[in-house]
Amino acid sequence: MARARHSPPGSVSTTCPYCGVGCGVKVTREGGEVSVSGDGAHPANYGRLCSKGSALAETIGPATRLMQPMVAGKAVAWDTALDHVAGGLMRVAQEHGPQAIAFYLSGQLLTEDYYVANKLAKGFIGTPHVDTNSRLCMSSSVAGHRRAFGADVVPQCYDDLDLADVVVLVGSNAAWCHPVLFQRLQKARAERGTKIVNIDPRRTDTSEGCDMHLALRPGSDVHLWNGLLCWLADYEAIDWGYVNAHTQGLAEALAAARFHSGLVSQVAEATGLAPNDIEAFYALWAGTAKVVTCYSQGVNQSAFGTDKVNAILNCHLATGRIGKEGCGPLSLTGQPNAMGGREVGGLANMLAAHMNFSEAERDRVRRFWTAPNLVAGEGLKAVQMFEAIADGRIKALWVMGTNPAVSLPDADRVREALAKLDLLVVSENVASNDTARCAHVLLPAHAWGEKNGTVTNSERRISRQRSFLEPIGEARADWWIMSEVARRLGWGRAFSYRSAAAVFREHAALSGFENEGRRAFDISGLSEITDAGYDGLKPVQWPVRSPGQGTARLFAEGGYLTPNGRARLVAVKPVAKTATAVQTPDWPFTLNTGRVRDQWHTMTRTGLSARLALHSAEPYVEVHPADAQVQGLKDGHLAKVETRLGRAVLRVRLSERQQPGSLFVPIHWSAENSSAGRIGALVHAVTDPFSGQPDAKATPARIVPVPCNAYGVLLSRETPSFEGASYWARAAMPAGSITYLALDLAADAWDGWSDNVLPSGERLAFHDKANGRMRVAVLNGGRLDAVLYLAREPEALSLDWLIACFAKDTIAPGDRLALLAGRATGGVDEGPTVCACFQVGRRRIETCIRAGARSTEAIGAAVKAGTNCGSCLPELRRLLAAPEAVKVAAE
Repeated sequence: MARARHSPPGSVSTTCPYCGVGCGVKVTREGGEVSVSGDGAHPANYGRLCSKGSALAETIGPATRLMQPMVAGKAVAWDTALDHVAGGLMRVAQEHGPQAIAFYLSGQLLTEDYYVANKLAKGFIGTPHVDTNSRLCMSSSVAGHRRAFGADVVPQCYDDLDLADVVVLVGSNAAWCHPVLFQRLQKARAERGTKIVNIDPRRTDTSEGCDMHLALRPGSDVHLWNGLLCWLADYEAIDWGYVNAHTQGLAEALAAARFHSGLVSQVAEATGLAPNDIEAFYALWAGTAKVVTCYSQGVNQSAFGTDKVNAILNCHLATGRIGKEGCGPLSLTGQPNAMGGREVGGLANMLAAHMNFSEAERDRVRRFWTAPNLVAGEGLKAVQMFEAIADGRIKALWVMGTNPAVSLPDADRVREALAKLDLLVVSENVASNDTARCAHVLLPAHAWGEKNGTVTNSERRISRQRSFLEPIGEARADWWIMSEVARRLGWGRAFSYRSAAAVFREHAALSGFENEGRRAFDISGLSEITDAGYDGLKPVQWPVRSPGQGTARLFAEGGYLTPNGRARLVAVKPVAKTATAVQTPDWPFTLNTGRVRDQWHTMTRTGLSARLALHSAEPYVEVHPADAQVQGLKDGHLAKVETRLGRAVLRVRLSERQQPGSLFVPIHWSAENSSAGRIGALVHAVTDPFSGQPDAKATPARIVPVPCNAYGVLLSRETPSFEGASYWARAAMPAGSITYLALDLAADAWDGWSDNVLPSGERLAFHDKANGRMRVAVLNGGRLDAVLYLAREPEALSLDWLIACFAKDTIAPGDRLALLAGRATGGVDEGPTVCACFQVGRRRIETCIRAGARSTEAIGAAVKAGTNCGSCLPELRRLLAAPEAVKVAAE
């Protein structure tokens, strides 16, 4: 629970701030406390929440918040800060031109914030350089949609997952990254017999909930989907009625596909898949009328992600399986409002409201905004934007709600570039992150719970994020901050908004302005919504041309947004790897990056929740055992992963689910919580030529073991510095933090090192220098303040019991020796956390299995694991299938 600030009791319906599923959240306030649950009335989730959403109430405290504006590291009044920002932007524009100014936005912003930022930059300041961190996750889908449909439109809705007979998940670990949708699929699989296919080089938790897993060679997706297009033609599965009436380009697309993928044997050679498996997939897809193909980061985050998207879309267009119940392509978006940002034009290659840069469109937007300095064309996309900062073309940057010094590729160069700016403004709700540390000006923005506006999810559904907390400190809405800067620059009349609802009305009006059906994005039916109507707005899918009348699907009967109204099948050919992406003897591995189950982006929010830290507490590298043996790596030990750009030190996890020759590393850790876990610094800055999206899945790399003299764990109420540690990674616990350590110091030096790390107080200590083991507990007034464990090999500790000790006012005499042992003398040791929602550990589940549980349902009934979000169900199934569990069942 987290304590609310001045919020009256009651219940508020809002929207989750994490992934693009856009789950409805019910917030209840009672007795000064906040609790969250799924909103059963919201059509995105019908009451379900994942582990991250379930823990939202644990992330809204004041501990890490930015409380007031800061200029040059000093707290100032809002007027001072806003004057400084406006003066700095004016000075840069006068000395270097408006194109020396850039805005870098975030899918965490509300649509109203995005709208004001885009209008201010492109219409009034006159800079086209407005881009967003959404460039890193979904811009290849945007480019593919625009090439095929003429506009960035997702044709399907989530209900199609319930209605499909086959669902294909491509480059998507939905069990971890979109768990609510994945559990929806699992329900359809159990109740309707829906077949699920997973196409992913890694065997993930998603694969274990599927009927077929195609572990293709990384980067070979175009071969597979071009081969399917050829199969559809050869086995007479083309819908010629739909093709002739509503599409163009099939002949050219087929010719390109046949060149490399016309035969199953060619596809098998390119993908590494068995011919029988390819034929089984093709027959299933071709023979099933109701098929939905969902694709995500494994498709998008590629040097040729746009071609991958179009190869998928070609198959749906060729069969007319689009925009109909239970059949069509569905892009799974990564962020809660990446779609909203696309709607307003918050990408460098869009103008506004799904309009581009033709003279007619520019004239239309200029007249609507009465814009004095409307831009003439596209701006620089994210990676190119930071290259322009590095070489001095961009002098001023305003970053909002994102952390590019961690998340962008070649992140060390990004950090160096930020230091060159004349003006770096960062609007943030946290006081410190890797990017904020570089800022000249920090502006405190609303966080989730304080924000009030709209977001749009992956199925085009607009939902309200409602405030239920008073803003902390002097935090303000992002749209208000930008409007105040605009007023100081002389454009107050155009930015005289009094509420988020006023911004939304203008945004809706622009979407319908001189539209006449030419643009699918049209929410003009909401342009006259009252403040009360806005407060009560129900989730609705665009287009919304009449009040309350949304649209579930598009393109079933054609109506594409191309000049001739026909969809384009795009001829795509497999592309050879770029020179910087080729594996060599010096760089024999491919580095693949992604998310873990219970964390989000750079952990500025999820990192505050102690229970979310339990499942994956450290940055790690997943390695196939065969590769580990060759490289001399051991499970649980440390390794250095290196690319041409940087290095990281990570915990080794051996997994046969990882392909040999590939390394998987999570993206979440930063300099705030680890010594060397910042993975963006290793990722090459290769981008897709159409979308500008970085290739985050295929950086050449190498890996070597890191020798250590001590592995350790420190639990402490305070957060010490770790000078002298060769490795550290910190995670939250309710009364402080847990830090995982490694030292390159001999056992004789451990005492001296620990003296600098541990707080003062009564010490209970054990140090066996000969065998390399040391344990120290520090108590003050009987209360445990810190406990440190060091050993030559990694040791298993009872962390759940140790964390509970920090909640006690006094450590009982009988527990003092147990502290040095690192585990309770009696009771249940939970072991590693499996279920984050109910904090159920592996050992308790194994005990449940030994007591007779034979199914996930039985485990859930006994200990609740798997009964909330379902993210842990694949792990429960693995425990049930483990040899010792099978033996118990046989007995």
